[in-house]
Amino acid sequence: MAVGLLFGLASLGMPLSEQLKELLSDDGPVAKETLAGIQEWTKENAEGVSREDFKNELTRSRQVRIVHTGTVYVCGSEDKIVGIMKPDEIIALMKAHPGWEGRIDPKGEVWLEEHVAELSAACKEKGYIGLDSNGTLSLFEGKPEKEKVMRTFFQIDIKSMESALPKEIVNQLHNGIRVQDLEEYNSVISTFSDYALDPEDGKSKH
Repeated sequence: MAVGLLFGLASLGMPLSEQLKELLSDDGPVAKETLAGIQEWTKENAEGVSREDFKNELTRSRQVRIVHTGTVYVCGSEDKIVGIMKPDEIIALMKAHPGWEGRIDPKGEVWLEEHVAELSAACKEKGYIGLDSNGTLSLFEGKPEKEKVMRTFFQIDIKSMESALPKEIVNQLHNGIRVQDLEEYNSVISTFSDYALDPEDGKSKH
């Protein structure tokens, strides 16, 4: 469905960025699967040690700890150091922010984090989806040629993709496709997931 739409838009001579935006209206199964994956990512990352177990560990140890607060996004994260706090102060801070989940890292420092199904400000500003040197669909900080990979997704069947998609879209993927919000991010991944190589047999869907 997405491929047919891409060909139709290319024949109309629409700017490439507009072609990708048009994919946002594509409500096909691939788009739904990708969005479901993002939602599942948020759920899985928000689930860890229960808040009660975390609080009990803080109380049991009675240690003062360096505390970080932050937000973990689908792409990127933001955090800051709050300072050194006692267990009851950390617990009070968590009570004031019900959406935060707590963890203790290997250094014994505390991280209070909220997991959000959105892109971080840095990703919105510098995020590009393209191919790395191995043909893996990846999220880059800046243009792909700089090789600053932030996240990898799946390996692409290059020949299959190049034979099925308009040359302009393939070229843009090689040059890097800017993603500035979660819808664009989801749309681009959904489109190219049709050409993902199966890790078991090395074949794509096409």
